Amino acid sequence: MNTEILKNISYGVYVVSTNDETKSTGCIANSVIQVTQDTIAISINHNNYTNECIKKSKKFAISILDENIEDNIIPTFGFQSGREINKFENIEKVNFDNLDVIKNSIGYLTCTLIDSLETSTHTIFLGKIINGDILNNNKNPMTYAYYHKVKKGLSPKNAPTYIEPKNETGYKCSICGYLYVGDITKENNDFVCPICKQNKNVFIKV
Repeated sequence: MNTEILKNISYGVYVVSTNDETKSTGCIANSVIQVTQDTIAISINHNNYTNECIKKSKKFAISILDENIEDNIIPTFGFQSGREINKFENIEKVNFDNLDVIKNSIGYLTCTLIDSLETSTHTIFLGKIINGDILNNNKNPMTYAYYHKVKKGLSPKNAPTYIEPKNETGYKCSICGYLYVGDITKENNDFVCPICKQNKNVFIKV
């Protein structure tokens, strides 16, 4: 199968947040679907701490990201683990229904868990919408196509759309984990990581 066809499916970019016993946590998600007027489906990798916490807390929130969201959001929620850091510690946030959401996002939905379905790699969670609102008008939602083509971002390893590069040279950002496919040494000296904006000198060959 030509996996390039999958990149033509329309996706958004979101932060799905929830709580563990002591703090808020969350991860980047691109698979968020409105199933009915009051039901949302999300897909979260089994390895994500967010998956474990949703199963325990029975609730989650969705922050809808815009094209110009702060540079620290995707590296924090997409390339780091809530098992190791407090992801919301340095993030501007607001709280609704005891769930933290991204303050500068377009808006949010809060949900209670009503059902789930296991696949080989991901859990599909069904949530009943209990609240939602627009936080910032006049912003364009970030699509996954925009993230790839304009931001030059790659999928986090746990994303449903992640495809492992094969037989290619790659460099990994030692700060945020972003993977550059190709020879980064051929980039100009003003090249910076599209996620965390660090110089190419922080990349290591993988």
